Amino acid sequence: MDMPIKLVASGKRKKAIAKAAIKDGTGKITVNKINYENLSMFHKLLIKEPVDITKTVLGDFKFDIAVTVRGGGNEGQIDAARLAVAKALVLATKSPELKKAFLDYDRNMLVADIRRKEPYKPGDSKARSKRQKSYR
Repeated sequence: MDMPIKLVASGKRKKAIAKAAIKDGTGKITVNKINYENLSMFHKLLIKEPVDITKTVLGDFKFDIAVTVRGGGNEGQIDAARLAVAKALVLATKSPELKKAFLDYDRNMLVADIRRKEPYKPGDSKARSKRQKSYR
């Protein structure tokens, strides 16, 4: 008897951190216990991208994915969830073709965007270089 596989993959974007738990199932995807179909149109499309690519490359999609996202704002959370879903699919299928398809389509599906907010500089109220001083 086959045990359903249960793997966890994570994704980050800005301050948002997403964890995707994937197991064998019927194709149900939830983001913070909400079905992804109930998200706004663009958010739904972003989450659906890795699923559609998986369907075209492998032909079937028999996984249930539960994503939990914390921190950050709406867009950062959705990008983190998309990254976690794509990583989880590659981890579960162990398919080099799927990994190559994700990288060819959009590298940010498997590689996190590492840009972060720059820290404030001492003696200044902004992150970048100090304001110039005029002597005249």
